[in-house]
Amino acid sequence: MPRKQSLDEPRSREVGLDFSREWVDFVDPADPEHVVRADFTWLCSSWTCIFGRGCHGVVAGRPDDGCCTHGAFFSDKADEKRVRRFAEQLTPADWQFHAAGHGGRGGRLHVTEKDAVGDDENRRRTRRHEDACIYLNRPGFPGGQGCALHAFALRTGRHPLETKPEVCWQLPVRREQDWVERPDGTKILRSTVSEFDRRGWGEGGHDLHWWCTSSPEAHVGREPLYVSYAPELTELIGAPAYGELARLCAARLVQGLVAVHPADSAVSPADREVSSTESVGSAEPARVVDSSSP
Repeated sequence: MPRKQSLDEPRSREVGLDFSREWVDFVDPADPEHVVRADFTWLCSSWTCIFGRGCHGVVAGRPDDGCCTHGAFFSDKADEKRVRRFAEQLTPADWQFHAAGHGGRGGRLHVTEKDAVGDDENRRRTRRHEDACIYLNRPGFPGGQGCALHAFALRTGRHPLETKPEVCWQLPVRREQDWVERPDGTKILRSTVSEFDRRGWGEGGHDLHWWCTSSPEAHVGREPLYVSYAPELTELIGAPAYGELARLCAARLVQGLVAVHPADSAVSPADREVSSTESVGSAEPARVVDSSSP
């Protein structure tokens, strides 16, 4: 259950979790059996990451951690293996805790640990060191504050989604996939793309000191989210589907959203830069599903 908060807490300025949203369904131009259900209200919002620029952090008294205090759970073995491969390339100039990260036998990487998630008591995540993710460079580090894996990606000409755990680069976008049987017996893969709000974390999400998706302080981006998160969304649903999503979002902003995100008070749709991404076309016409409360 959500806990009570005082008026001087940053979360007191967050909007509630239940409000009207606009959704759109469209068929992936590259796959007629893949239907994307996208949250216009979230994807057309002006949310942006404000790490180091006013982020309050998920734990009280640790704003410099951002959302990295608890470490990151890996989605699977492939995710962990990929991150480990890039961690092995980090140097002491990239990574504040390079020595601690190589504290395993024979100087091997020691960067993961087990933790419980629900009934799974053996989920693996990035190890915590000095009360936060071991990859988090702290203020004052000569190589710069923030994720060492993120900085390494930028330094080597990569996108951070290549080097970081999946959960880290996906947040705060949530993608859920389910096979759905239609009334005529046909089946489709439905990808739902929406906001990763406090509820996305489970019961513990209500105890976070602050969460950015609900905060007007983070809804100050110069571009709508579907533009600023184009690489991440492309990775999640594929390039053809992203092209159609971008076309629909741009058209919706021109028409005007019916259900604007309540935290989106700093930047109006008319002031945002609309993506020029062209549509690839779709097998079926897109349809606005509803503007309903979850």
